Amino acid sequence: RKLFFDTHALVCLLEENGFTTQQSEVIVSALVKIMNTNLDMIYKDMVTKVQQEIALQQVMSHIGGVKKDMIILEKSEFSALRSENEKIKLELQQIKKQVMDEITKVRADNKLNLNLEKSRVKELHAQQDRALTQTDRKIDTEVADLKTMLESHKLDNIKYLAGSVFTCLTVALGFYRLWI
Repeated sequence: RKLFFDTHALVCLLEENGFTTQQSEVIVSALVKIMNTNLDMIYKDMVTKVQQEIALQQVMSHIGGVKKDMIILEKSEFSALRSENEKIKLELQQIKKQVMDEITKVRADNKLNLNLEKSRVKELHAQQDRALTQTDRKIDTEVADLKTMLESHKLDNIKYLAGSVFTCLTVALGFYRLWI
């Protein structure tokens, strides 16, 4: 183990800054012990090159075993998964076709219902138009009848008025002759 700093230079530096020689040496020895303890801890966590090569060989053998297992799985389970996947795809296509058929059926039913409702509405409008036309005709007939009746009453009134005027004139002429 080597320390990569000059302990004597550190002691001198501490003495220049007001420490005694004994204090400086105690501080430096404490630092050396701390550094040695840290290095021991670091060395415990480190591995040697031989240990590293052994660990690498073990990892490589595990990788080889995993590769073999993957090949076996690929041949057996992956092929089963692929066939299962194909079955599911076929079922999905059948379900999709059924759904599309149902959608087409519902659309056709909706179009039929819409057309029926349109024809019912048209028929209802036609009935309303016929009823309105009949009502208009009845009103026109009644108005014409009232006009005819009014004209006939007017003519009767003119006759009575003319008759009354002529009667009054006759009576007035008769009184006029009597007095003259």
